[in-house]
Amino acid sequence: MDFDTFKSQVARTTDPGTVPLADQVTSNVPIYDGDAVRAAANNPQATQALLSEWAAVFLNGPGVLVITRAISDTTVVDRATLVFEKIIEEQRGTGQGGGDHFAKPGANDRIWNAIEKHCLRDPENFADYFANDAFALACLAWLGPGYTVTAQVNRVNPGGNAQVPHRDYHLGFMTADQIDQYPAHIHQTSAQLTLQGAIAHCDMPVESGTTMLLPFSQIFADGYRQFGSTPFQDYFAQNHVQLPLRKGDMLFFNPALMHGAGENKTTDVFRMANLVQISSAFGRPMEAMDTNAMVAALYPVLASKDATDRAVQNAVAAATDGYPFPSNLDTDPASGGLAPLSQRARVMAALRAGDSLQNVKDMLARYSTARMGG
Repeated sequence: MDFDTFKSQVARTTDPGTVPLADQVTSNVPIYDGDAVRAAANNPQATQALLSEWAAVFLNGPGVLVITRAISDTTVVDRATLVFEKIIEEQRGTGQGGGDHFAKPGANDRIWNAIEKHCLRDPENFADYFANDAFALACLAWLGPGYTVTAQVNRVNPGGNAQVPHRDYHLGFMTADQIDQYPAHIHQTSAQLTLQGAIAHCDMPVESGTTMLLPFSQIFADGYRQFGSTPFQDYFAQNHVQLPLRKGDMLFFNPALMHGAGENKTTDVFRMANLVQISSAFGRPMEAMDTNAMVAALYPVLASKDATDRAVQNAVAAATDGYPFPSNLDTDPASGGLAPLSQRARVMAALRAGDSLQNVKDMLARYSTARMGG
């Protein structure tokens, strides 16, 4: 896939006839009215029509949609905002939080695992906040039932820098070398395992740095490998779109859509959004295994062998968790990239270093605790 192919794909225009349930199309992005969405949720036929239309938008359409007044009672949003602001204040006091995968540290305030923190601190508000039909329908449209919701609150403060334009989780959180290890068909599968979204917690004019979007860019098959290169970054800088949002609006998009938080050019708008990342039910193994116990049994067998031997690496791969997520990113932060080190990477590092079995057991215990937030 070359740059000319990419340019021809993103040069498309959203035909309003393909999104008949949208209230309007702005900058190629279909905009849906929250009241109409709520009404559709009460009618099975209307629900199915909406789900089908949204799935098409995410897959081969512009890749992004907005639901205005998705949360019609903004006092619910305001109460959640107070919860998040309190957490941000506490984090600043302890030096925790504030990290961002795609922006310089200090450009914003970040709350990792906001979904759990919100629920534990104010379960009544959490229930009102996520009782939302618009939110649930967006998840169902792309992922079907059994989905899992995670959320990371992001507050871009006045003067906060923009993010580097990117694709998102899963492959979007990997380095170029890691991405190249996955076959081409997985590049397509990755985008269908999650849905990205943002819930506006304040009125957001474009100058406050609303999400930069490149409609139709999710269609480009080689985007995970290519989007970080200069021609694609330059094209994004010249052609992306941004939409103003109001408190209670929701934005949803295919994770393969090229996007990034914009620069907050205001002096008085603390642009807060609850960034939701919803995962498919299917990204899970069938059985639960105690991989710490498996490593404890296997490590003495492998410790005397050459850790660079492919046979050793293959054996470790069969006995360990090779993926660093899900994890608690407050206590298990990213290490040397966009993600924490996996259990597999840690065991291989221990073998290369010649660590003792007891040291490995202690390391895995600390790692397990860190992943759970302990």
